[in-house]
Amino acid sequence: MTNAAYRRAQLESLVEAQGGCRATPPLLLKADPYFDLAGEEFGRRLLLTTDATGAEYCLRPDFTLPIVADYIANGAGIPAAFSYLGPIFRQRDTGPAEFEQAGVELLAQPDGDIALDQVLTFARAALSIYGVVPQVRLGGVGLFEALLVQADMPDAWRPRIRHRFGHTEAMSRLLTRLEAAPDTAGAENARLEDLVEDITARMVSAGLSLSEGRTPEEIARRYLEQQTLDAAQVPPATLALLRDYLAISGDVLTALRQIEELADKHRLMLGAPLRTLRRHLDQLGEARVVFDASFSPRLDYYTGIVFEMRGAGGAVLASGGQYDRLLERLGATAPIAASGCALWVDRLEAEAAR
Repeated sequence: MTNAAYRRAQLESLVEAQGGCRATPPLLLKADPYFDLAGEEFGRRLLLTTDATGAEYCLRPDFTLPIVADYIANGAGIPAAFSYLGPIFRQRDTGPAEFEQAGVELLAQPDGDIALDQVLTFARAALSIYGVVPQVRLGGVGLFEALLVQADMPDAWRPRIRHRFGHTEAMSRLLTRLEAAPDTAGAENARLEDLVEDITARMVSAGLSLSEGRTPEEIARRYLEQQTLDAAQVPPATLALLRDYLAISGDVLTALRQIEELADKHRLMLGAPLRTLRRHLDQLGEARVVFDASFSPRLDYYTGIVFEMRGAGGAVLASGGQYDRLLERLGATAPIAASGCALWVDRLEAEAAR
């Protein structure tokens, strides 16, 4: 048996040892859920076809989404564990390609923290088969969301800022724009009377009643509210807090201490998500671990701790984390904890060959 065949057999055994169900989703899947959940950026990597009715399908680009969708369709809520090892298909710069992925998905487990520990242990064990002691990059989606909830800003901006979390350039552009935004509150008050008069004149000219339905003042206020939504001021101190937080990156213990100091300075209560991060470090063994406060997959259904494991060559070999929101996005009627990860088998084999 060759070394590669031996490693493959070990990986097969590891996948089987996870218990639960060995998942084998169809090779041909509906494409719409991928466009809805992952957006056009991921959609460009799909290998697409259409049926006789014009409906779009794609060759399986991952395992997580079809596993979760099938779990929900068959009655979500019961604890379930899935493992997989098989081909996926994606576009790359060099053209369409077939890759092997292995992974686990742990759904509705009684303890979400223990489930994430199992995912981290699985990823480490898989990399050890290929002789890899990884460099681990951790991110805290839940930590950033806790900061965002407590930061001083108009509520309208919280979802917009959250939407850009993990998109470093987009976040930087947004913060720069907010730093340059003018104060429009005085202008709004000055414009109200003029706007009411203009709307009144237009309604009279059009033969519309000034008393039935919304009044000119109500229309004017609603119009200005919509404008204010875009121009709402985020305090400079909050923008500085966001920039300082997102700039934190480095050795995990040092980075977490820096976040604690920042939280104390701004009187933020971040103790719970910080303690959760520290608890999971034991599962990473000898790996070199960094915490990057700006790191998150570009998918808004991730909720807690996220991670990437890289080899000596810098390629991402394993990635995953907690993604509780995905199940609700796919139709679950109640929150369900979920953790999982995917391994790139071709990259692991290339790492072993170094």
